[in-house]
Amino acid sequence: MNKDRDPRKLLSDAEEQPHRSTEIILYETEDGQARVRLYAEKGTVWLTQKQMAELFNVTPQSISSHLLAIVKDGDLDDALTFKKLLKQPGQRATNHYSLDAIMAVGFRIRGPRGAQFRRWATDVLTEYLMKGFALDDKRLKDPVGSDHFDELLDRIRDIRASERRFYAKITDVISATAGDYRPSETATKDFFAALQNKLHWATFGKTAAEIVCERVDHMKPNCGLTTWSGEQPRLQDTRVAKNYLQDEELRTVNRLTTMFLDYAEDQTGKRKQLFLSDWALQTDKFLEFNDREILTHRGKRSNAQVKTITKREWDAYRHRHTAEMEEKEMAAIEAIVHDSNETEI
Repeated sequence: MNKDRDPRKLLSDAEEQPHRSTEIILYETEDGQARVRLYAEKGTVWLTQKQMAELFNVTPQSISSHLLAIVKDGDLDDALTFKKLLKQPGQRATNHYSLDAIMAVGFRIRGPRGAQFRRWATDVLTEYLMKGFALDDKRLKDPVGSDHFDELLDRIRDIRASERRFYAKITDVISATAGDYRPSETATKDFFAALQNKLHWATFGKTAAEIVCERVDHMKPNCGLTTWSGEQPRLQDTRVAKNYLQDEELRTVNRLTTMFLDYAEDQTGKRKQLFLSDWALQTDKFLEFNDREILTHRGKRSNAQVKTITKREWDAYRHRHTAEMEEKEMAAIEAIVHDSNETEI
């Protein structure tokens, strides 16, 4: 770092980031006197001076003094240690400081709060930033007071049953047992499509294509979607059946999907070779055992129809959405002009 640079200038330099790009992690001090919200982004977490003061139980002026000294001494030579995050849309951006800066301040402040936070950051926060999760195993095994274990299970099922996770795990299972498994062959791809359809049929009495064609609707908000992969819905999102499901429907299909994954992994553990046709029979046995209806046909809708119908509905949705936005903009302009005319009079 350039030692001649004014540390106050460095502390004020900022890169504004959208509020929606951050995750929030709550940290509660061991004495229960403070709860601090850490903003997770780009492999680290961020706090304001005020939040650091609350964390270490000192004044904001003390935090500012320590930060200036840290920069001046060259203890932190990465300008990205300091940045601005938008806390809420429409609010003024506020300086935030990364975990490196927080820890550096914590080492300069004597007292139990700093030691407690360093232990938590080492044991819990590092695991979260590296793995994407951190669990309090002891609390989950022996719950006291409010218990969110069922919520955790629902979230795990949703992740495990996601399109990519499900496909990847089934690929691992089938490739380990099926002697005729070939990733590039049509028969293998057809097997995966049929498996997914069987699970949807067992849950809703409809194939994936039938769900999509029935629920995509350009007149509904977000073209009928309830979930999507990015920040805004896209055409490809309209072609995924699970993206139209309501919460209870999603929990039901996730539960059945994860049950099947457990069953499939158990079959793999038996070290018995199975062909794709055997896996099709095993799937039917699994559904029959769980008192589910078995799909015996291809369904009333094809993938070609899905592409045609979703493209038609998506184009109509985008046209309607654009027209509505233009109408709102015109109304806003007319209101400004009207107010201006009233002022002149």
